[in-house]
Amino acid sequence: MSKNISKEKREELLREIGEIREYLEKNTDENAGRLLTYLANLEKDVDGKKYGLVFEEHEEAVDVLCRDNVPILKEVAELKIDNGGTQNFLIEGDNLASLKLLEKTHTGKIDLIYIDPPYNTGNKDFIYDDTFVGKDDKYRHSKWLSFIKKRLSIAQRLLSGKGVILISIDDKEQSNLKILCDSIFGEQNFLTMFVRKTKSMTGDDGNGLNIQHEYLLVYAKNKAKAIFKGAQKTFDNYSNPDNDPNGIWTSADPSAKSGGESTYFPINNPITGQVDYPPKGRFWAFSQDTMNKYIESGRIKFKDQIKKNQRGFVFKRYAEIMEVTTHPVCTLCFDDNAYMNSVATSEMNELIGAGKFSYPKPVCFIKDLVKFASSKYSIILDFFAGSGTTGHAVMKLNTEDGGYRKFIICTNNENNICKDIAYERIKRVIEKENYQACLKYMQVDFIPINEQLYYEYADKLLLHIKELVELENGLDFEDNNKVAICLTDEDLLTFANSINDGTSFESVYVGHDVLLTAEIEGKLLKANIKINVIPDYYYGELRG
Repeated sequence: MSKNISKEKREELLREIGEIREYLEKNTDENAGRLLTYLANLEKDVDGKKYGLVFEEHEEAVDVLCRDNVPILKEVAELKIDNGGTQNFLIEGDNLASLKLLEKTHTGKIDLIYIDPPYNTGNKDFIYDDTFVGKDDKYRHSKWLSFIKKRLSIAQRLLSGKGVILISIDDKEQSNLKILCDSIFGEQNFLTMFVRKTKSMTGDDGNGLNIQHEYLLVYAKNKAKAIFKGAQKTFDNYSNPDNDPNGIWTSADPSAKSGGESTYFPINNPITGQVDYPPKGRFWAFSQDTMNKYIESGRIKFKDQIKKNQRGFVFKRYAEIMEVTTHPVCTLCFDDNAYMNSVATSEMNELIGAGKFSYPKPVCFIKDLVKFASSKYSIILDFFAGSGTTGHAVMKLNTEDGGYRKFIICTNNENNICKDIAYERIKRVIEKENYQACLKYMQVDFIPINEQLYYEYADKLLLHIKELVELENGLDFEDNNKVAICLTDEDLLTFANSINDGTSFESVYVGHDVLLTAEIEGKLLKANIKINVIPDYYYGELRG
């Protein structure tokens, strides 16, 4: 019988702590009380988590910033893109602050999160508190885990009931990330780990190995509700050149691997006299009686001109009678040259210019992930947006399948990456491909609250509620004659007085503490204007 040594040691420590507590409780001085508090903390640590990652948790500058300040959003109006279609958002700023804002607007609403975080290779690809983390930093794994844990914890709350998160990673932190995700999302919600081919067989890393892959960890909010959709049967190769009343069709193989005497017979073309038998070792996929019915219905069509080595007839497969099947998504489905890093680099070079961004992801890779793991009406989030590939992929997929997906992408602006790379890419592909999509460019800012009462800074917060309402509801209030927003009593009164019989407004968003009189409410309802009361959860926790 196995013995749990760690458990025995832990129980012995707890017993010794108990003896010390018993001794201290007999003393009533101030020092004894303080030591009892220390003991309680020690006991909690000793009897804490029994399995999982152990690392030194670190605090970032943004943690301190968020303690003494409230993050808000400010729109950069001159960067707005309006080309019809869905309303999307690009948020510039530390992604932890962005996530704290999204927690107010999108908790339980995101169907798909894709992120490509820094891989912490030790080659200074990971910045922590404005400092590159190198191989000589003995806390580099702890810093990375602290950094990613805080962000993934919020991400878990953002996922909808059927939502999934996909995380690209390589060998350096894959094992740590897997255990961390087990603790945040639940080991029972782990779906799989895809493998993506990243490069071709060129060079090695000094020991004879050529690393050509990286991973994609997949977790669900609730595994029972998450479904990956494989490739569906399409009818791109179907047509109806002979106006067949049965609908569009394509030429199909009339033979089968198995059969017998009833399915091995000659088929005579009455136009040319050509005689066809099944290919060697095969049989017809139908009997003679069925063949006669197929000829009568037009499913077997005889040719009047036959090329060498061709059958004298066409066996039609109709789209109408085909089952639209969905094939399971293979975990090795990204073992293809189309998903390699070189493809992504070429895409970026063509759009932005050579050398502007390192290690982007291919558009087709992200597009396929979005297709597999979301619906046509999903909201997709990427809070390590980098070059903006996720936004590009969502727009491309919407164009291909008629979807209405919306994206929210977040990144900092180190070296102007947000404005000059991510934003510029989205702007250029919209112009180049005429994607039906709109984009709002938001910046994270902060309002100081330390040692202040709520009423002292509440008016400043009110100035930025509009951006949160737009973000939550996928709206743009500027120059909008369908939807309005009223955040003060004066705003609502002015809006109500402007309503006439020919109004085009369909709804209005009203601040939760704005006075909605019976007279104003009646006037709006008479004009068929829906009233949406803005909830108090944006900054309600600050009221005290």
